[in-house]
Amino acid sequence: MPGNTLTRLRVVLTVFFALDGFVFAGWVVRIPAIKQQTGASASTLGLALLGVSAGAVVTMILTGRLCRRYGNHRVTVVCAALLSLSVALPPLTHSPLALGAVLLVFGSAYGGLNVAFNSAAVDLVRALQRPIMPSFHAAFSLGGMIGAGLGGLVAGQLSPARHLLGLTLIGLLVTALAGHPLLRIQPPAPPESTPREDAAPRRLDTRTRGLVITFGLIALCTAYGEGALADWSALHIEQDLDASAGAAAVGYSCFALAMTIGRLTGTRLLERLGQTRTLVSGGTIAAIGMLLGALAPALWAAFLGFVITGLGLANLFPVAVERAGALAGPDGVAIASTLGYGGMLLGPPAIGFMADWFSLPVALTSVAALAATAAVIGFVTRTRPAS
Repeated sequence: MPGNTLTRLRVVLTVFFALDGFVFAGWVVRIPAIKQQTGASASTLGLALLGVSAGAVVTMILTGRLCRRYGNHRVTVVCAALLSLSVALPPLTHSPLALGAVLLVFGSAYGGLNVAFNSAAVDLVRALQRPIMPSFHAAFSLGGMIGAGLGGLVAGQLSPARHLLGLTLIGLLVTALAGHPLLRIQPPAPPESTPREDAAPRRLDTRTRGLVITFGLIALCTAYGEGALADWSALHIEQDLDASAGAAAVGYSCFALAMTIGRLTGTRLLERLGQTRTLVSGGTIAAIGMLLGALAPALWAAFLGFVITGLGLANLFPVAVERAGALAGPDGVAIASTLGYGGMLLGPPAIGFMADWFSLPVALTSVAALAATAAVIGFVTRTRPAS
């Protein structure tokens, strides 16, 4: 496949990653308003929000089969359109039950899109023979930051219905503009220099499935930390370090920005260090950073810890998903993504229980423990084939 075609494919896939982060963040910033509109209590809202998780996890497994049958590019476009349409549904609900039902649809589209475009990205990584996976996840992070920032700006002027309908229109427009070239580009074939036995993902025999699950566990350890910091870092800064609400918001922003910077530089890092050393060093750095962020007695030290944690975690998830996809194609991406998403779901409630049993700073050290676990897994699998 000509180089300019591969470049166009990289551009349109980057657009879909950014769109995914943009739409999802736009929904997240309107959750408080939707809670008030539906009259949900904190507990019933939590149950309704499980609709996103349930829809995503179930669809992630099914999407691997759909990608094999219809192709990664077609499934990406269809799921992006469904995500754009479904984000307008939550403001139309007036009860927690109805909200949970529409979030099931939203979560299904979100999960399907994540598997489809990650599978397409794995094919492109193999064709280019360059470790560019982190750049796609950087686009997701940037899209999320833009979506959250825009949502904060318009929250005072636009109702949730108008805001999220606007996201639908933007999403459908971007899907149409980026989807047209994506559907015209054939999925890239492996380069001619690739050995025949490595030219296509392996079948999911017992050994391959075990390797895929192992890389999925790295994704789980990483996503656990992302979910925990998203939900608990602000409270930790405000409650344990006696900081203002504004300072608490800055703490998570430091983490998110460091994650984005880490992913933007991830390709160069992988080219220099390789996958194994990136996994081991990233997990180790994140563990050290989180210990500092959780146990630091001063605000500046906690901020520094969150920055170090973000830089360490940044490339673990992309590398884990890429290695799983190289092993088993869309099925591998589906398994690793499902485990990763499970980690993001597990983190916040697990931190909450541990905070009740011990304290929030001690609970947050579990992020460091799992980051260290990811480093150990990366080291143990260093002699395993990656594709």
